[in-house]
Amino acid sequence: MDGSKDGPLKEMPLGIDAATEEEYASQSRLLQEFTSMSSVDKAWVFKSDSGFGSQAMFSISQPNLLANKMKKFILSSHVSRGSNKSVSFQWTPFPVEMTGVSVIAPSPSGEKLLVARNPEKESPCRFEIWSQAQVEKEFHIPPSVHGPVYTDGWFQGISWNHDETRITYVAEEPSPSKPTFTSQGYNKCSSMDTDLGNWKGQGDWKEEWGETYAGAQQPELFVFNINSGEAEAVKGIDKSLSVGQVVWVPQVRGSNQYLVFVGWSEGTRKRGMKYCYNRPCALYAVKAPNFESEADGHELKDCSTEDPPLVNLTQSISTAFNPLFSPDGKFLLFLSAKCSVESGAHSATNSLHKIDWPMDGVLSSAAKITDVISVVMSAEDGCFPGLYCSSILSNPWLSDGRTMIISSIWCSCQVILYVNVLSGEVLRISPTNSSFSWSVLTLDGDNIIAVSSSPVDVPHIKYGYLVDKESKNAAWSWLNVASPTDECPEKVKSLLSSLRFSIMKIPIRDVSDSPTKGATNPIEAIFVSSKTKRNDALNPGSLGFGEEALQSLPGKIGYQDLKDVLAAVDHVIDVGLASPSKVAVLGGSHGGFLTTHLIGQEPEKFVVAATRNPACNLALMVGTTDIPDWCYVEAYGSEGKNSFTEAPSAEHLTLFHRMSPISHVSKVKTPTLFLLGAQDIRLPISIGLQYSRALKEKGVPVKVIMFPHDNHAIDRHFSAAFTAAI
Repeated sequence: MDGSKDGPLKEMPLGIDAATEEEYASQSRLLQEFTSMSSVDKAWVFKSDSGFGSQAMFSISQPNLLANKMKKFILSSHVSRGSNKSVSFQWTPFPVEMTGVSVIAPSPSGEKLLVARNPEKESPCRFEIWSQAQVEKEFHIPPSVHGPVYTDGWFQGISWNHDETRITYVAEEPSPSKPTFTSQGYNKCSSMDTDLGNWKGQGDWKEEWGETYAGAQQPELFVFNINSGEAEAVKGIDKSLSVGQVVWVPQVRGSNQYLVFVGWSEGTRKRGMKYCYNRPCALYAVKAPNFESEADGHELKDCSTEDPPLVNLTQSISTAFNPLFSPDGKFLLFLSAKCSVESGAHSATNSLHKIDWPMDGVLSSAAKITDVISVVMSAEDGCFPGLYCSSILSNPWLSDGRTMIISSIWCSCQVILYVNVLSGEVLRISPTNSSFSWSVLTLDGDNIIAVSSSPVDVPHIKYGYLVDKESKNAAWSWLNVASPTDECPEKVKSLLSSLRFSIMKIPIRDVSDSPTKGATNPIEAIFVSSKTKRNDALNPGSLGFGEEALQSLPGKIGYQDLKDVLAAVDHVIDVGLASPSKVAVLGGSHGGFLTTHLIGQEPEKFVVAATRNPACNLALMVGTTDIPDWCYVEAYGSEGKNSFTEAPSAEHLTLFHRMSPISHVSKVKTPTLFLLGAQDIRLPISIGLQYSRALKEKGVPVKVIMFPHDNHAIDRHFSAAFTAAI
């Protein structure tokens, strides 16, 4: 192309003008700045070889946009305490990348480290045992023994035994052999070196555990011997159970070694597990294979032809998970989501319980279960609202052996709790005058290493210690820890410094139709605003306010939740913090349900909308989702759990449609952006596409962006970053 006197014309991508290209370039530069920052995922503390201070190891991650992957690193530091209560972290100069590592698990003594690398397709699983200066042993577990090790944080369970010779873990059962066919027909000799010239049948279809669990059909329990390199399936567990969260029972003299794990029964089908705490489950105990005799230290093979007995330890409670033993082995602690199971709500207030572990090793299914933290129905202002956590550190214990340190949601923040498992006392020990969210990373003796963040502040590492150990209610002091992860690009630092946030209390409208006190308390909303420009965001709170408030929603979706959101929007408009002519709305999943309901029921209120994988048609969703029971519970309330069927009646479908955003689609005027994950099992793309096509049909401006490799959360690294930028 010929140029003008000003030089050759810049070649532009088809359909993109210069202004749009410059905007893309600006946004991509900002995106690169944000994704250059690393974040802390986990941490472990070990005794120092010198005897002074301790050694801390941090697992950190950083997005790699071009590869669409997350880089994983290990960053280490020496931690020393000064006489004046100061603390010093001496960091290593550079982190070390853990390429291909799916999970790491230090041994109890801290002298060994398990590094697991999961298989890709048919390649073997690889276990490495590290010592301080070398990889001591490396083992390959063939697919004929088991499939990938579960590292998802839910089914996942990795535990060392007391003498650090064996590791128990959860992995996918080995895939059955598939029938092989050639041009001559069926070939019963299927051990071919190549698939060239033949094809394999797929075999019978098997249920999977829903969203994010593609291929997860049968999690099984295994024990790995690090001396021999053998991996063996644990016997005695019925195939009707999917297992997870396994821990090794502390060694008790004169008794056999046992494993305690969580078991889920699939019933007639496997319903979605991700984010669903309403799935019944129980704690089971089973004897570990190849246990050692304390008397002579020699390995004994279990020669019994009968499977060892499987004991259900929690028959009297509908759900039990996250098993954890006290340091002395006298108590088995566990979390329960019985409110979720009994009501059908996917997430509700949790409780904490304990069982006295038999010192004689004789297990009983009639063990007494004692409440440590009960469900809080409605909390007084400023008081403990109940337990909202789905997991606990593998070692949350202070040196007294009876105090746990737990992270839990408290109203609109996450806080750190001090829990005495003998008395049931619960104290909030993260700062009460802070609106930041706090999460425990690990313990350093009786001190706490945590991370603190807010919607406008990057996470920072904190170090907490008890000011006066002799005082029962003594305050905790929290020190700032300078860390390489604090480093923040100047552009990001400037952008974040221009923002502020607050937590607002919003009065409930029409309290007359709320039957319980907890459901009439003011709601909270997180308000983020610019210090210089009118660019604000509002996010109403959910969990963390007591069980009554939470259980008031099922049966009233599309009404009560909308009423709360509109109350929050109107509040910030009334106090002059937002312009009524510039209100946008966005949300994903149930937030997408709210988004599409809001633009249908309040067509003049929002100038633009964006939604990710929205639940905009329950009548379509109930037949395609991995959680059809959710549709019944949310639409029918407490009766929905009993009304659920895989074959919805015309009456059911009519109600689902009436309570869905699709029933208001004819009133929508708001231009809407749809972000859809093509691999979503929770809310398949057909649901969002139907709604977007209905808007197009009536002339509403619509844009659909499809993420071909993403599921419900759209959390692959480039996709998530792109979504955040939108």
